[in-house]
Amino acid sequence: MCFRGDFVSEPAIGATHLLTQLGLFCRLRIVGVPSLGMQLQQLDAFMGRHHGLVHRSAAEELGIGRSSWYRATASGRFELLYPNVARAWGAPPTFEQRALAAVWAAGPGAIASHRTAARLWDVERPDTDPMDVILASRVRHSLPKGVEIHRPRDRADLRPIVRSRVPTTNPMRTLLDLGAVDEGGVCDALITILSTKAASPSAIRSALARHSKKGRHGVTALRTALETWLGEDLPPGSKLEARMGELFSEHRLPRVIFHAAVEGFEVDFLVADTKVILECDGWGSHGLDRDQFEFDRIRDSVLTAAGYAIVHFTWRQLTSDPAGVARRIRNVLRTWAPHLDTGRRPS
Repeated sequence: MCFRGDFVSEPAIGATHLLTQLGLFCRLRIVGVPSLGMQLQQLDAFMGRHHGLVHRSAAEELGIGRSSWYRATASGRFELLYPNVARAWGAPPTFEQRALAAVWAAGPGAIASHRTAARLWDVERPDTDPMDVILASRVRHSLPKGVEIHRPRDRADLRPIVRSRVPTTNPMRTLLDLGAVDEGGVCDALITILSTKAASPSAIRSALARHSKKGRHGVTALRTALETWLGEDLPPGSKLEARMGELFSEHRLPRVIFHAAVEGFEVDFLVADTKVILECDGWGSHGLDRDQFEFDRIRDSVLTAAGYAIVHFTWRQLTSDPAGVARRIRNVLRTWAPHLDTGRRPS
């Protein structure tokens, strides 16, 4: 004789608690409760590893049959997000959960991509973004509501990387695909991926070369972003010296010494008769290479300990906003070299 336990009113989150309340231990041909208990424990562990989600095929592999699945979803103990994807009752909704559900719903071989992949790589994205999923296969799958399915002709670099337990495109492919749907978001995404060291500049340039072909959407946006943020390597010393000379002349700043030796280090510029150092940094050569980054930090700490103030600016800032660079230099000189009386000079 089969007995179905009464539902309880208090919240219950675990799969074991949920399914036993439904009386699923009454499935035909299941002998004894202990064997079912092991199945439910396995289902509980599975959902714990997958953001509170379960796929019907995974549930079947764990011994939860089709009829039990439908009873669980019909009762509301499982919330059906897509036809074959459910969330355990009480599991908190998260972005990662939504992303994994979309990937599972899209079908075998699906990978989170484009805007969704960018967010999984820690890029700030609007909450209103759709879920983007790539299907490398041209075989037609379901079209789950709210999920943008992409079937690209360019299938290079589609080996998934598991990111927050979600199969995801790699950072380089993510940048290219993002450019195809949101050109304006590529620069911010590039900066995030570089700053978190998810990919190096050379890896991104190599990916751009591999994917650059006629008709490939996203290439132009990524190339533009690279030129903007990595294309400002420092010019030859003579050009830098000449540009700084123009800046100091135009804004009536005091004389500087180019490539001065200070505390055993060579610096770009030292303002004469002061302890103010001016450093022009190139984004592509400073801060992205680990050895250079560590050396720069050591050098700055030694110079600071010796009483020097260091003003950092980039070549792009120097050429696009010279007045802003001059203003920053003047503000530092007012504090560190008041004897120069820079406050009376016009900006």
